[in-house]
Amino acid sequence: MNYTVRPLRKSEYPLLEDFLYEAIFIPEGADPPPREIVRLPELQVYVENFGSRKSDIALCAEVSGRAVGAVWGRIMNDYGHIDDETPSLAIALYKEYRGCGIGTAMMRAIIAEYRRIGYKRLSLAVQKANYAVKLYEKAGFSVVSENDEEYIMQVIV
Repeated sequence: MNYTVRPLRKSEYPLLEDFLYEAIFIPEGADPPPREIVRLPELQVYVENFGSRKSDIALCAEVSGRAVGAVWGRIMNDYGHIDDETPSLAIALYKEYRGCGIGTAMMRAIIAEYRRIGYKRLSLAVQKANYAVKLYEKAGFSVVSENDEEYIMQVIV
């Protein structure tokens, strides 16, 4: 599959809300939550006023001129928060593009971008049952803490 990983244009930032919804892990057999869930304050931290902070970086995967996935990060007090110097990441791909290596390419690209601008590490939270744990491990992330449902992972950039 031909795809390109590129910076998400400012005019495309509204897409982050769509990708935020796609990033929600839905266990096998569970019903997806309503789309309005992305309006909850604990999820809005990922997208609200995106682009207004120095740490805000977003990349997308493009196939045939369409953004089909995104990875973005910012320093925020989210589920994957480690400290106030470490951006937390979110990543999502539309279902039909998963399992093709695009997520790994996006993750490697955003790690390289944060390294280029001087950040030392990145973090994320992932539910233990989520198949994406393998993607994160492949990209160099390791578990630094956990609770009953989630791993908090980090990568040194």
